[in-house]
Amino acid sequence: MQKYINNAEEYILKTYNRYQIVLEKGEGVYLYDMNGKKYLDMAAGIAVFSLGYGNKKYNDALKEQIDAILHTSNLFYNKPAIEAAEKIVKASGMKKVFFTNSGTEAIEGALKVARKYAYNKDNTKEYEIIAMNHSFHGRSQGALAVTGNSKYQAGFVPKECVAVFADFNDIEDVKSKITDKTCGIICEPVQGEGGIYPADPEFLKELRKICDEKDILLIFDEVQCGMGRTGSLFAHDRYGVKPDVMALAKALGCGVPVGAFVVNDKADGALVPGDHGTTYGGNPFATKAVSTVFDLYEELGIVDHVNEVGAYMGKALDALVEKYDSVKAHRGVGLMHGLELDQPVGEIIKKCMDKGVIIINAGANILRFVPPLVIEKEHVDEMIAILDGVLAEM
Repeated sequence: MQKYINNAEEYILKTYNRYQIVLEKGEGVYLYDMNGKKYLDMAAGIAVFSLGYGNKKYNDALKEQIDAILHTSNLFYNKPAIEAAEKIVKASGMKKVFFTNSGTEAIEGALKVARKYAYNKDNTKEYEIIAMNHSFHGRSQGALAVTGNSKYQAGFVPKECVAVFADFNDIEDVKSKITDKTCGIICEPVQGEGGIYPADPEFLKELRKICDEKDILLIFDEVQCGMGRTGSLFAHDRYGVKPDVMALAKALGCGVPVGAFVVNDKADGALVPGDHGTTYGGNPFATKAVSTVFDLYEELGIVDHVNEVGAYMGKALDALVEKYDSVKAHRGVGLMHGLELDQPVGEIIKKCMDKGVIIINAGANILRFVPPLVIEKEHVDEMIAILDGVLAEM
């Protein structure tokens, strides 16, 4: 395993400080490294592998698609993309979908929709997006422009990508930032990288009201918090607030790289042929994964399961807050939780990994729990026992 790690450091561009493990296979909610060590997965590839590892129906569907056709380009129609699009549109109650390769690309497309919608009204080029402090929307230049964390932005955001930042859950601050140049507002219904902060219901309702009054677009980034993660298929369903544009990725393909942005009636038509494109977006293989994910979510009752096991996990994490002075707060919903500590969590993560549990962070002092959505209460108990032991030890 160390030989592979050394080769990675020699040949792969170093933009990550990776954990010193080479993962080789997965089974259910467990991962195995090259040496055969078993890990309970509480990260799901950063909220991606919702169905767990080795789901036979999922794997068989993708193997069948490999034997049929992998790529056609968007110069032609393909059946899996059409089927996946229909399922997304019907499940979301929105109008049209555009498939991308990632969440970042979905955000880029969503921003283009907002800018083009405004351009179609007044034919000017000076537009601003209001985004939230401590948000995270991706690593490309446009996505970074609306990411409310300066450490990610420094040196990469071009001047023409103008964003104005307001405090999350502070509607008066948002109102104070609106000008004639504002073309849209973007936020995560539950902030992920920013520390697992759910939106206040009234905040999202007021955002919807503002966008309606100003005739601008409301964009929800559900790349991490969507697809059942919060205990509803889409996170905004919990709030009864519909966006004009929604960005999806991560669990949308459950391991296959795929994203999408979805538009409602209001935003439909903002982009016309020639305004946007992608070579691989809507790829038959990727969209077969999407279509299969929707089928399996329904068959397995994923959303109901998330609510049951998520509530159980929440109570278990609350107990750690009560037990340890160093554990300051627990936040979360569904199977998207965070524990805030009074110290950096790197050593805690390492010790848990040594003991066979993979946990990741969301900021320097927050443990993030975004496991496969098929975990059971017994897996929560297993994780809590190890984490409790590590906290006691430290």
